[in-house]
Amino acid sequence: MMIFTHFTYTPMSPTVPQDGLPVPQRYGAIITIALGIMMAVLDGAIANVALPTIARELNASPAESIWIVNAYQIAIVISLLSLSFLGDMLGYRRIYQAGLVLFIITSLFCALSTSLNTLTLARVLQGFGGAALMSVNTALIRIIYPQRYLGRGMAINSLIVAVSSAAGPTVAAAILSIASWKWLFLINIPLGVVALWLALRFLPDNTQKAKQQKFDIPSAIMNALFFGLMISALTGFSQGQNAWLIAGEAVALLLVGIVFVRRQLAMPVPLLPVDLLRIPIFSLSIVTSVCSFCAQMLAMVSLPFFLQNVLGRDEVATGLLLTPWPLATMVMAPIAGRLIERFHAGLLGGLGLAMFAAGLFLLALLPSQPTDADIIWRMMLCGAGFGLFQSPNNHTIISSAPRNRSGGASGMLGTARLVGQSSGAALVALMFNLFSDSGTHASLVLAGSFATVATLVSMARLTQARQA
Repeated sequence: MMIFTHFTYTPMSPTVPQDGLPVPQRYGAIITIALGIMMAVLDGAIANVALPTIARELNASPAESIWIVNAYQIAIVISLLSLSFLGDMLGYRRIYQAGLVLFIITSLFCALSTSLNTLTLARVLQGFGGAALMSVNTALIRIIYPQRYLGRGMAINSLIVAVSSAAGPTVAAAILSIASWKWLFLINIPLGVVALWLALRFLPDNTQKAKQQKFDIPSAIMNALFFGLMISALTGFSQGQNAWLIAGEAVALLLVGIVFVRRQLAMPVPLLPVDLLRIPIFSLSIVTSVCSFCAQMLAMVSLPFFLQNVLGRDEVATGLLLTPWPLATMVMAPIAGRLIERFHAGLLGGLGLAMFAAGLFLLALLPSQPTDADIIWRMMLCGAGFGLFQSPNNHTIISSAPRNRSGGASGMLGTARLVGQSSGAALVALMFNLFSDSGTHASLVLAGSFATVATLVSMARLTQARQA
């Protein structure tokens, strides 16, 4: 048993297994996680709407202003696994609290920036803070919830991530309607302070730290190079940049990848958790996650162009027509979190992804002049399917790893999501470059194809035993 006095955490011997927190502290801890991950995910999308305004005020071109978004995403991708590794070594609570402090300070730095270069640097540092929050959030949930209720904790996390991702443009539009773009970042300060106070009061420590692990700096550098080159090459290819530059990045990516993986295979506890990828149900769940998030981003980025440029809807109508997707996810995610206690994640994920794929193909087959109802029920089908899949999939990823490797599993979960989303965004640009006016239709067909592949991979997990 763990002993708590006045809702403060007092760890006992690490040899005593922990099975969740008592209810008062559990609620405080999950609110902490929800606030932190909401800020980190929301800040990945919230600046998009304000880019024209920011570019104008900072005397930057539209192309240059894209770095305000890219800098944040790249910083997260290149540092996520390193920070999750440190979480296994030093404690998830410590990494999460440090991430909150960095995120608060850099949000103020962003708001006070007076040039594009300063804002871009601030966004890179803010991305490292966001990565600290994302890298260990699911590992903390594994400690917060008893094993039998872990699916419910994962459902809350999935819900926050899905809604924050989808609600970014709406939240940004609401803030910009009453305040300047600086408040997109200033709003994080009071939220971050509340989250930090809750984190200091309620977050538990992981008693089973991986003390035999050693942080390998060359591995961290190669990890950053590998994922940075991957995102850069994908983006460059999709946007039709110089072919020789893309080829050079691809060759460098291959060489770094070979050296990086060989080094990880030789390490007893690798930074890139190749040892966890040897667990079949873990690796199948990671592939499922990458494909599904790629499909989601293909749809969510391309649909606004279709709704506005083809159907002539304004920004408000576009936002309202996209809203049924996250709403359906909000309804389904808690249900899926409870169903995982009774049904195999491969079955739940397969059914959810089949619904998701069907919704995407049906969106691609919309009539030339669809009614709002035609669009809304298809959006709801996509959102419900995605909600049914995501919670069980995340539960399987985190619970199939040994408890002292929860940080590595959490880092891989976040990395799979970000790689899928980055790939999806790059593929949307490629579809529009290849098919011009039919870019949205091509993107939705491709999204449905990725969701179909994810369905098949998820069903393949039925051959693997459920995690205890």
